[in-house]
Amino acid sequence: MNRIDRLFEEKKDGILSVYFTAGYPRLDDTVKVIKSLENRGVSLIEIGVPFSDPMADGPVIQASGTRALHNGMSVRHLFGQLDGIREEVSIPLVLMGYLNPIMQFGFENYCAEAAKCGIDGLIIPDLPFTEYMDAFKPIAEKHGLHIIMLITPETSEERIRLIDEHTSGFIYMVSTASVTGARNSFDDESLAYFRRVNAMHLKNPRLIGFGISNKETFDAACREASGAIIGSKFISLLGSEGSIDKAVEKLVEAIR
Repeated sequence: MNRIDRLFEEKKDGILSVYFTAGYPRLDDTVKVIKSLENRGVSLIEIGVPFSDPMADGPVIQASGTRALHNGMSVRHLFGQLDGIREEVSIPLVLMGYLNPIMQFGFENYCAEAAKCGIDGLIIPDLPFTEYMDAFKPIAEKHGLHIIMLITPETSEERIRLIDEHTSGFIYMVSTASVTGARNSFDDESLAYFRRVNAMHLKNPRLIGFGISNKETFDAACREASGAIIGSKFISLLGSEGSIDKAVEKLVEAIR
């Protein structure tokens, strides 16, 4: 069974997923960050593949990606870092990256290398749904990988149900139409959107991301979905704290 499926089968709520940029703050920090997050009880990790033009990312994650690229991070280097990760880490791992570097690497090769490393799923924010259905889904399924699709407050009910029908793993529920970035609370419009989607009784579990930074936003997301995804808050802590373990500790403290 795919580790993502096992996670949602065993844990129905309160799931904490954390995003970080591979190769940030230092090139060789990738595995150290993953191990530290698992050791502090994180349920799922999204490993960001840095890209020079990340359309969905706010300034904090953009800056981390720029730093990682300057450090020498690449798709090929990342797979080299992740080789053997399953000897040390057991929780689900998802690669989040944009289409351009993936296509330069070759999608079939990307999936094969990801599966070889023990990756469980892929998030490709700029992958059109029609292309996913026509060309990407069969390749990913052949390698046992879930492709996780995103929905936003502007996504129609028809499209949400179409995504729910043709994807697996979980649905990434973007909390806002804006780019990533930490915020202190959700407005009434965001909360209404969470409740509207929750009332659709989709077959896939959902994780809410963008704007999760403290106990209030984490708890609000967990009331309307299986859990939440934290990215910018953790990236900021990685940049400001003296060690990876300290950054992870501060992150967990912020939401508990």
